Amino acid sequence: MTEFTGKLTTHVLDTAKGGPASGLVIELWQISDNNRNLLGTFTTNDDGRINQPILGGPDFCVGDYELLFFAGDYLRSSHAIDVDRLFLDLIPIRFGIDDANQHYHVPLLLSPYGYSTYRGS
Repeated sequence: MTEFTGKLTTHVLDTAKGGPASGLVIELWQISDNNRNLLGTFTTNDDGRINQPILGGPDFCVGDYELLFFAGDYLRSSHAIDVDRLFLDLIPIRFGIDDANQHYHVPLLLSPYGYSTYRGS
């Protein structure tokens, strides 16, 4: 039996505050033939990270995934934004894993009016 060593992690930084985004909820979805399967729900710690890999071990496999960041809830609470409609609310990031032995790090740099991401290490 092959044991895969890859893992998936994330880190959310609040660029408007210049620090980690603590308390931000993230969902992980597996995508297959346009069907979505919820694999887990996580909340960032004081460092803007999840305490363990979001996905790893025998569950970490080649495929298509989506991280759904609940940015609106975070921005309302951490920036005391009191409007009916935020510019950013849910931020979906779809990506593919093609090697179950690699580390996939998907960071999010977030502000109330923009975001960016990349494949980190």
